[in-house]
Amino acid sequence: MKRLHTRFLWILIITLGACLIDSTPGRGAARRSYDLVVYGGTSGGVIAAVKAARMGGRVLLIEPGHHLGGLTSGGLGATDIGNKDAIGGMAREFYARLYQHYTQDSSWTFQKQEEYHRADAWHEDRVWWMFEPHAAKAIFRQMLREAGVSVAYRQRLDLKRGVRKRGARIVSITMESGQSYRAKMFIDATYEGDLMAKAGVSYTVGRESNATYGETLNGVQTKNAIHHQFLFPVDPYSIPGDPSSGLLPGVHSGGPGTEGEGDHRVQAYNFRICMTDAPENRTAFPKPKGYDPLRYELLLRYYEAGYEDIPWHPLPMPNRKTDTNNNHGFSTDHIGMNDDYPDGNYRTRAKIIRDHERYQKGLLWTLAHHPRVPEKVREEVSRWGLAKDEFKDNRSWPHQLYVREARRMIGEYVMSELNCRGKRVAPDSIGLAAYTMDSHNTQRYVDAERHARNEGDVQIGGFPPYPISYRSVIPKESECSNLLVPVCLSASHIAFGSIRMEPVFMVLGQSSATAACLALDEGISVQQLDYETLRGRLSADRQVLKWN
Repeated sequence: MKRLHTRFLWILIITLGACLIDSTPGRGAARRSYDLVVYGGTSGGVIAAVKAARMGGRVLLIEPGHHLGGLTSGGLGATDIGNKDAIGGMAREFYARLYQHYTQDSSWTFQKQEEYHRADAWHEDRVWWMFEPHAAKAIFRQMLREAGVSVAYRQRLDLKRGVRKRGARIVSITMESGQSYRAKMFIDATYEGDLMAKAGVSYTVGRESNATYGETLNGVQTKNAIHHQFLFPVDPYSIPGDPSSGLLPGVHSGGPGTEGEGDHRVQAYNFRICMTDAPENRTAFPKPKGYDPLRYELLLRYYEAGYEDIPWHPLPMPNRKTDTNNNHGFSTDHIGMNDDYPDGNYRTRAKIIRDHERYQKGLLWTLAHHPRVPEKVREEVSRWGLAKDEFKDNRSWPHQLYVREARRMIGEYVMSELNCRGKRVAPDSIGLAAYTMDSHNTQRYVDAERHARNEGDVQIGGFPPYPISYRSVIPKESECSNLLVPVCLSASHIAFGSIRMEPVFMVLGQSSATAACLALDEGISVQQLDYETLRGRLSADRQVLKWN
């Protein structure tokens, strides 16, 4: 009996290990040493892993949770990029596969293709830009499976003892489970930059002063905060007109800070909600446990002051669904409630994520049911609900919080507003950025007239696509010589607001994996890689490196 019991224990251990490593889209065996380990199953992480495998590397993709694709498969189906011709390589391949998906009649379950009227959904080059979460996730899994990439799910980096280095090189990384992985090269493709930070690489959080990099749109931005703003005066005090009664939830005491000066604040996060108005696929917006109507008192007063709209931006996706984003002065962005997220431990982040979910669900329920919301708003909101066939294992709620910005590496080359405006051009391009300099609000405060006011929103564009430097995805060589960081790259706050688009993360993921493989072939650090060698391979792989 004891022998049978011991045998059962070993079978259980082996089975659990297989669940962590081998329940994968790929075919690879569970090994512990690799050419490249990609930490973070975001869109950029998936593309990086697939690219390295296609180049013959032994690759492991580690996803701290159980969801692949980050925001691209997490609700953000309305592709933000600006000029879509700036996107090439494997990112464009991904969108081309979406085109193939949506040209099949079987992909249209709640409407016909000809009923979907979005001129920007597809391109004459047979790529598709507006899509459902499950379609994106299926394509990511398909690409991983075809390349034979192993994926380790639910393996989080041990934040205390997770990185072992020899000199400036990472030797291995250790997970909370105790499992360690060795590799010759590493890529941190997370939105948070944990591997980068624990490897001793310099980084920053928050907004730099304009003086730091000679910018005009960084730091505190009250003058530019004209979008997503209160258009009618709203009293911020618990008892209207009485400052001694305290402030309503979400409003902080004190002023916004000095114009153009840096601070610790981080642009707001939210969930990109997949809604539908198809009755057979719709589930009503749930009232969250612990619902507190006081959190929405500002919104209710805003309606009573004259506001009449619905504070959301539901972009139409196929099959009568939406990618619903923030809009107007009080919306799905949980302003000022995420400053502790970037450097927070897992418990702190989990608390912030739960708070964002509770806030956003409560907002939707308030819009649909609260008697102080105008009747026409309640009627329109009640036509919608969460899509039953999306995020089925999470009650139709997205797995991924929209972490618009967290840590940002400080490398040898820092992308800045000057790059966005074309006043400085990176000579070592590994891809193009093409979006407006876009920061969401960072704080809600009381202005001089004693009204609620948002600050931090900046939306400045009007410039062509511009190159991103190879040196902005690699650390300083003295800090780490075998790590690339395509998501939390080296950029100022306002430049990151332009770069931080999902197609660009895919572009940078491919370029980073290419560089890692080339450096491995030559037995050198990523900093010593000859740029012309890299440029030649990227061009051959159809990356767009220069804007004509």
